[in-house]
Amino acid sequence: MKNTFALVSILMLSTNILATNVDVAETDTLKNKKAAVVSNQSDQRNVMLNAEDNTSPREINIGLPGSTWGINILEDDLPVVYRGYPEYPNKTWRGSVGLSSNGLLQMNDIAYTLGDVGYAVNSYSMKGTKKFKLKGKLTTNTFGWLQGDINVSGPISKNGWTYTAGAFLNFDPGTTDLAANKYADETKIVRLGLTKYFAKNRGQINFLYKFSDSFSFGDYAVFQYEEGGKVSEIDGFKIGRDSYVLNTGKIRMLDMVTGEYYWAGTDGSNSKVTAHNIDINGNYLFNSGWNFKYSSRLHLAKAGLLGLSPTSITTVTAEDGYTTADGKAYSGMVGGVLAQGFNDAPITEFQTRLSLNKQINSHNVTVGLLEQFRHSTFANGRVLYYQTVEPQPEILYLSGKSDEYGFYNYNSGAAYHKGNENKFSIYAGDKWQVNKNLNIDFGLHLRWRMLNGEYTLTNRSAGFTLANAEISKVKDSYYNIGGYLNARYNLNRNFGLMANVLYGEDNGGLENYNTKFLPNMKKSKSPMGAVGIFWNNKYIQLVSQLSVLSKTNNLKRFNMVDPDNSSNVDNVQVYYKIQTIGWTTDFVLTPFKGFKLHYLLTIQNPQYKDFSFEAFNTSYNYSNKNVLSISKVLMEIDPSYSFGKRQQWRVWASFRYYSKQFANLTNVLYFAPHWETFGGVDYKLNKHINFSAQVVNFLNQRGAKGSINGAELITDPTPYYGEVMTGSYIMPLSGRLTVSINF
Repeated sequence: MKNTFALVSILMLSTNILATNVDVAETDTLKNKKAAVVSNQSDQRNVMLNAEDNTSPREINIGLPGSTWGINILEDDLPVVYRGYPEYPNKTWRGSVGLSSNGLLQMNDIAYTLGDVGYAVNSYSMKGTKKFKLKGKLTTNTFGWLQGDINVSGPISKNGWTYTAGAFLNFDPGTTDLAANKYADETKIVRLGLTKYFAKNRGQINFLYKFSDSFSFGDYAVFQYEEGGKVSEIDGFKIGRDSYVLNTGKIRMLDMVTGEYYWAGTDGSNSKVTAHNIDINGNYLFNSGWNFKYSSRLHLAKAGLLGLSPTSITTVTAEDGYTTADGKAYSGMVGGVLAQGFNDAPITEFQTRLSLNKQINSHNVTVGLLEQFRHSTFANGRVLYYQTVEPQPEILYLSGKSDEYGFYNYNSGAAYHKGNENKFSIYAGDKWQVNKNLNIDFGLHLRWRMLNGEYTLTNRSAGFTLANAEISKVKDSYYNIGGYLNARYNLNRNFGLMANVLYGEDNGGLENYNTKFLPNMKKSKSPMGAVGIFWNNKYIQLVSQLSVLSKTNNLKRFNMVDPDNSSNVDNVQVYYKIQTIGWTTDFVLTPFKGFKLHYLLTIQNPQYKDFSFEAFNTSYNYSNKNVLSISKVLMEIDPSYSFGKRQQWRVWASFRYYSKQFANLTNVLYFAPHWETFGGVDYKLNKHINFSAQVVNFLNQRGAKGSINGAELITDPTPYYGEVMTGSYIMPLSGRLTVSINF
């Protein structure tokens, strides 16, 4: 799947296996019949279908809490950013025709090439081509989204020099009516490159430049929480359509570095990310058969962010001291909001990967090294304020607490660090076909991580700046190990057994030193084991496996709301263990020509272990509680049917089912099960032009998901039945049209 001009429609219909992609090998010959084997090719599932926004691939659930920045994304074998915070991956990367290929890397590959446990999207930049190529894509939807995407490439000279150039422009107003914003996402990416092809197909060298300028802003929903985990819309507020963002779009912040106040804007005026990438990559095939691959990147960025997190909703009277901007006494519902942000945080990164690969008899051997460096300054300010509870709310003032602008507790709980991080890794792997029935894959990753920077443990009371902070130094290093062992054995040509062991560990980085808490830098260990079966024939490819996964010393930070005083918000840091056992069955069914059905069922039981902390002078222990926002039952159903002359028509749908999701740490609040649905029709006019009509959330569900802001410590759900709360939501019903060209 090398043409990404139809990326959305193609990845929506992809139906390869989740954790162990199963393909029937070319094994039948007249002289020798071998058994079918399981291969570990890059998995092209529909990760580009995201029910929350149009900007990123969705995260693949493995029973662990999702990361702050979503799924890990690689480009040309390197992470697009060293770390997903403060610069999110989707600020410098988007699915685009400027990519020659795009797919999901399996956990095995991640374990030994990066030393992590999880999935990642891997993509490759479009390089120069020996013949002229033009790719383009234009997308719009019923909310006024406009995305233009184009890439051209071709030859420069007869001695192997070629060029590539492309531009990605995204102007997405989102689905909610943001008062101060024209767009919820405005992203511009420009690519330029030169490629030199070596004679005799020896390889290539690429010189690539990418500039990105990206701003995006999220929203929340207001809803009435009901018994049984259901939510309903309140009068005057439509979930997914109305905005709960302050109507002025201006938040007053205190810069902890300079000590000066400034206004941050939800319109991206000072909360966007700009980045310059300079890449050199390619490969060279030696006479000995070894293939040398290399990829290096210099990444220079300025990162800005403004994030708003609703904390609570209460009802007040005129005597409680709240007033509107014109000084009138206010009565009704009041929403508390925590704003966090930084402006132009400088980030310098350098990454390089070198590897050698060769097929040696029955062994496919890879050895490599990975170097990653980052220097950054992170000064995340915070402020609290009150607003009305309505679409496009207005700011409220509280006598004795809010300042003249309506804000209070500047930089209470702010975060700061500055310095260098360096990760140097060596790794090796082997895909070994022992005999016609047995395949063994294994890989090992050894990493040395160094930290050299500064932080402060000074208590973050209101008005905190670095001028009144005591700065401490950190200089430390850690050794980590990761890897995997996978075995597959065919009992006959179509049926077999498999077993898989993965392991990863990490001590954390400078971000662990952000807060007033001295971090626990002990190793976080993530072992995983799985056993299962596979079955392949002309009509079905099936995998079913049982897995056990755990992670120790996991760090989570919460903005806790005092259950006895909703205006009291504190930052709490918790180290805990999580473990889950799960059963997954995944199959692709092709009963007749043109029809394909992918089905995935996961049953899991992720729970917190050793989960205890103190907040608001009270001790809490939530060990054996279910993990926030993770469903115990997951299903994916992806049918598609191709027909017509040259099968130019394709009708498809994608259904995702999530069982109830616990919405607070005590597990007394939860969201009822829900479906996420996608569907569409693709039409190939000819080999050059494609059309795709798509529908998101065609069941038109307007439910909430994830967690409920400010409800972490609630123990009795009864008072909250019928109460108004805030949370995240799935995108409302929308139609989308894409036109793609490929010449």
